[in-house]
Amino acid sequence: MTNIQYINTPEQLVELCEQIKKESWLALDTEFLREKTYYPKFCLLQIATPEWVVCVDPIALPSMDILFEALYSPSIVKVFHSCRQDLEIFFQLTGKLPEPIFDTQIAAPLLGFQENPGYAMLVSSLLNVNLNKAHTRADWSKRPLIEAEIQYAADDVIYLCKIYQMMLQKLAELGRGDWLERDFAELSNPDLYEVKPENAWLKIKGKNKLTGRQLSIVQTLAEWRENTAQSEDRPKSWLLRDEMLFDLAKLQPEMVSELANVRGINERTANRYGTELCQLIGTAKSRAPIPLNEKGRLAKKTQQQEAILDILTALVRIRAEENALNPIILATRKDLEELLLNDDNDCPLLHGWRFKMAGRELVGLLKGEFLLGIESDKLAIIDSKCLH
Repeated sequence: MTNIQYINTPEQLVELCEQIKKESWLALDTEFLREKTYYPKFCLLQIATPEWVVCVDPIALPSMDILFEALYSPSIVKVFHSCRQDLEIFFQLTGKLPEPIFDTQIAAPLLGFQENPGYAMLVSSLLNVNLNKAHTRADWSKRPLIEAEIQYAADDVIYLCKIYQMMLQKLAELGRGDWLERDFAELSNPDLYEVKPENAWLKIKGKNKLTGRQLSIVQTLAEWRENTAQSEDRPKSWLLRDEMLFDLAKLQPEMVSELANVRGINERTANRYGTELCQLIGTAKSRAPIPLNEKGRLAKKTQQQEAILDILTALVRIRAEENALNPIILATRKDLEELLLNDDNDCPLLHGWRFKMAGRELVGLLKGEFLLGIESDKLAIIDSKCLH
């Protein structure tokens, strides 16, 4: 069993920070709870290299500032698996994000794995190790943690070290070492983690089916819900679930007694927030909604456009097969529609490794610079200049 150091005193933390400064990369993971709060409750930080592994106790320590300062050094690569929730904690506590990042979940598809593979699956496939799942639902806020829980948490970074080293080697062998630089850099974009209440409605599904007045109400209530959940540190669903926002937008209660009769609104919510919610609904009814962004709502495509998409799909399949990738990882049908029908520069096929592998040719195909043909009973991409 690997020797795991448990860090729960300031003196230990200072020594750890000095050790961290000597490293070029670190494997990191967190344990947290979120079932009863809006913000994740930070319970444990695991850090490992091939030589050592520690579990840091943020509950016991009076401050983690010196640790974050050491971790945020731009000379140290921070290795995670599926890092978004981990980085959300870091951003919440420091207002900043570490870089550079390497995320094994993002890198895995370039090595032939499915999109968004789980950590246990990678450990099993690459290391032939089946992780113990006994403590998946552990209460990480309780103290003391038992030895088995600490070992379980540490395993997440112990094996991550090995996976990272294997991935680096395989990516280098395939000439794909720098393909993910843009994807990894985007993970340190604060916009991914900074929740703005005024934009909360954008994440609600089905809003495009509402009338103008109904949409205005949903937008207003979604902003109120986000602000209230943040200020009270409570899950949004404990205040109003999404379906309740739609019910209130359609029924438009004007009095607390009417609101209390809406299915799913409990007595506590009606008593505590009823007056405020009715006032918000009344104000929203008389206000024009924020216009929907129609970018993602493409008009029905013509038969010609569908045929062009089929041709683009064929090119994607060719390049994906050549590079031993699932075509969906290279480009989805939606990505190709965006490339064909939108004028902006946000399409993933116009950036990073996807542009190198297929995007450049897809753009050339749309401009008539390339053609699809058949050579030796196989689809081939032909430079149109060669035909003249």
